[in-house]
Amino acid sequence: MASLLALLSSVLWGSSDFFGGNLSKRYKAFAVTGVSQAIGLVTALVLVISTGEFSAPNLSWSGYFLPGVCAGVLGFAGLISLYAGLATGRMGVVSPISSLSTLIPLGVALIGGERPKSLQIIGITIALIGGFCATGPDIAQGLPIKPLLYGMGAAFGFGTALSFMAQGSKTSALLTMTSMRVATVSICLIIALRFRTIGGFKIGNLPVLIFIGVTDFMANYLLGIATTKGLVSVAMVLGSLFPIVTAILAFRFLHERLHKIQYLGILLAVGGVGLISLA
Repeated sequence: MASLLALLSSVLWGSSDFFGGNLSKRYKAFAVTGVSQAIGLVTALVLVISTGEFSAPNLSWSGYFLPGVCAGVLGFAGLISLYAGLATGRMGVVSPISSLSTLIPLGVALIGGERPKSLQIIGITIALIGGFCATGPDIAQGLPIKPLLYGMGAAFGFGTALSFMAQGSKTSALLTMTSMRVATVSICLIIALRFRTIGGFKIGNLPVLIFIGVTDFMANYLLGIATTKGLVSVAMVLGSLFPIVTAILAFRFLHERLHKIQYLGILLAVGGVGLISLA
């Protein structure tokens, strides 16, 4: 169940990132992030009310609120870096670097005492290599500094956010993700008030923004649940395969050519997932 939830999280997250990055080619990344996160907050509140899953927040790191807020701030920074990087048109540089974000929660989980089985360790290693290769590292013309920095910023933001998400989900995955959205929407409101704009979107952009906001929230939520149903290390690796989905969608809708290394990476990622599932 944990593996399935984490994989579904990757599909949703990769889809959200593709459409968010594509929309950021026409609008500011801050605006795309802000509006989609607000929609994610509405989604979260609807789920909280409908499920009745609510408990008063506290200022303990063992609860959901502080980890959720930290995850929201760091995830927001990572999302801005990702969308801005994808908007540069160098998805082949930004996506694979951002996929390395999983090394942070993976390291935290292992240091914390998790010990995956030997077959799982092999599967994790193969899946990580496959996830990196499948996004098509574009180094034929060197590593351009700007997309490289965006990718590193996204990796650090996402990686640290994922660690806080896992911590908060021990208490409540839903309330942790809701706290994340409260933090990010608060930041976005301050930015919107400062510049007196919400991005200049048109009515026709609303369906895409709703899709981005809902899928991004559900991806986080499902991954949070996955960390409570099995090993955090395994869930984080499977949840980190989202750049593969982004690359496939870029191939399908933007006609970006897939390189041989990407086909190899997809096969490796699938093989790694299979080994993890067999363990």
